[in-house]
Amino acid sequence: MRSTAGSTTPTGTATRPEREGRVRRFGTAERMVHRATGYLMLLCLVSAACLYLGPLAQLVGRRHLMVTVHEWSGISLPLPSVLGLFSPAFRADLHRLNRFAVYDRQWLRAVRRRRTSPEARPAGKFNAGQKLYAGWIAGAVPVMMFTGLLMWFMGLLPFISRTSAIFVHDLLAWAITFVVLGHMRMAFGDPEARLGMRTGYVSRSWAQRHHSRWLKEERASDVSEQTDEV
Repeated sequence: MRSTAGSTTPTGTATRPEREGRVRRFGTAERMVHRATGYLMLLCLVSAACLYLGPLAQLVGRRHLMVTVHEWSGISLPLPSVLGLFSPAFRADLHRLNRFAVYDRQWLRAVRRRRTSPEARPAGKFNAGQKLYAGWIAGAVPVMMFTGLLMWFMGLLPFISRTSAIFVHDLLAWAITFVVLGHMRMAFGDPEARLGMRTGYVSRSWAQRHHSRWLKEERASDVSEQTDEV
């Protein structure tokens, strides 16, 4: 049986039957990567707040422990994504996130003009906002790791001062905080999206309303696979 372009399921593998009225959006690998990355990011931000904000630092205390938690949660942040590369479904999602289509520009124009209708905001499995967020985080995390290592090992690159590393690290940390808070705000405003990330399934009506092009791809993939089997 041939594999199809829109399918996220490896050819020849068995899949669980879809629940009635629902469509499978994420597999176990995608959900575990998202969950582990979210926990590590939260741990990193909370430990940073305990180090950076005076009143919170006095309340929590144990500065050395907070430094250790912050350092190792930051170093571990890319690990879930690296392990997720063993999953074909996760790699397919990365491929989707890395491609910006014509309808993604239409989605951004609709956001700028405050148009909220599904027709004005076409999207594949991920909308343009999710793609921009993923790309920004993917670029910000290595910079944070690099500047953090320069602060941790002060003699690593002598031609870059520790003061410069601290400035970039702190500035980017604030930017990440605001972006992550915005991401969480959007997630809390969409219970169905959270359900999809928690259980792997979303309603077909939600998929049709917010990710109609992805739903069409899934239908075309199912039809193609059924034709191949015949």
